[in-house]
Amino acid sequence: MKIGLTMCAFAMAAALLPAVARADDPNDPTMRSAAARARDRAIIKRMNQQQLAYVRARDARMQRSYRVADSDREAYAEARADYARQMSAWRRAVAACNAGHYEYCD
Repeated sequence: MKIGLTMCAFAMAAALLPAVARADDPNDPTMRSAAARARDRAIIKRMNQQQLAYVRARDARMQRSYRVADSDREAYAEARADYARQMSAWRRAVAACNAGHYEYCD
């Protein structure tokens, strides 16, 4: 029981401690030459540029979908206003019919 509690406390403490993250291992023997580091920088730069192109294309697609959504909202608002006008006219006709103006009772 005491060992389990100790292990649990150790696991919680390890989870709460900040971890050191390194992009490269400074002791990596393949990165000792300037040419290898330049090659690595070029690869990372190419990957970053590809990711940037992907994000820009994604954002452009999303922007187009927002424009479609905006036009859909405008069409909906217009249809809703038209419906409100028709209902208002219908309510006036019902009130006139109930008031004895039988020409509105169609």
